[in-house]
Amino acid sequence: MINELYDRCSQCRRCALWETRTNLVFGDGNPSASVMFVGEGPGENEDLTGKPFVGRGGQLLTDMLAYVDLVREKNYYIANIVKCRPPKNRDPLPEEQKACMGWLSEQMGIIKPKIVVCLGRISAMALIKPDFKISQEHGLVFDKGGVKYMALFHPAALLRDPRRRPETFIDLKNLQKLIMEIAPETYQ
Repeated sequence: MINELYDRCSQCRRCALWETRTNLVFGDGNPSASVMFVGEGPGENEDLTGKPFVGRGGQLLTDMLAYVDLVREKNYYIANIVKCRPPKNRDPLPEEQKACMGWLSEQMGIIKPKIVVCLGRISAMALIKPDFKISQEHGLVFDKGGVKYMALFHPAALLRDPRRRPETFIDLKNLQKLIMEIAPETYQ
């Protein structure tokens, strides 16, 4: 099912981002996972490879998630709101997010995550609540239709401001506890 959705998404022309992309950056990881991470949009490295979170920020994220025994190929799935790189890595515009949100909703419908972790402010504003304040609300758990949502600082923000890393590691340990409570199959 996820491959069929990828095929349809690869033909998308709902916004202008498709015109400048090198590759569609659909998602990666275990499509049967109970935990899903969602960022805002692909950057240059992601556009070149067609995989989300593979640049410097992605490597930091991979290392941080390994700290709580999460491995992309094994026990989580990762995607972005928009599937094509915005020019010069700018934030995706509201109309671009809106155009792509259907694809993310379909991905989530196939994956059926119990926990969704938003990576950064833009993702949290789109998926948790429009007035989300990442500096104040990171690590908090929100229940939306029986699915638990939380947000972490975006890995690129942690590269720019390493002082946020200790609180992110606390958030990750809390995420691990949440996973053990409601999605223990993640660690089996």
